[in-house]
Amino acid sequence: MLPRRDTNVGRFSVEFEVANYRDLVAADLGTLTRDKVRRARIRGIVDTGASQLVLPGKIAKQLGLPKGDKVKVRYADGRRTTRDSADDAYIEMLGRHGTFRAVVEQKREDALIGAIVLETFDLVADCTRQRLVPRDPDFIVSEIE
Repeated sequence: MLPRRDTNVGRFSVEFEVANYRDLVAADLGTLTRDKVRRARIRGIVDTGASQLVLPGKIAKQLGLPKGDKVKVRYADGRRTTRDSADDAYIEMLGRHGTFRAVVEQKREDALIGAIVLETFDLVADCTRQRLVPRDPDFIVSEIE
């Protein structure tokens, strides 16, 4: 059994926008009007101990995100299970954007923002001030070696 970690360390809440990436592509191609792009402004818990983006089931459904593969998940208390995933979740946060696969949790009310999103956006969690800070305000710095 894994030791239980303090679930409050490295965790705080932020707002961000999530959209259906396929809708955005369709709008770029002119086959969908911009006002028809499915998007939502939601609250997410930044969790430096989590790895993935996790979306509530109702948000994944509202956005019409395509269903991905089943994924194995392990919770902080050591429980393990499988969950559905959703593809093409387009995230905008602090002027940065990207497309991610999300684990879908049917009973969640808020999202969970894990290390993969933070690394991709080159954001550092300032847990003292409970905010995300770009490592470089002008660029996403990619570590390549």
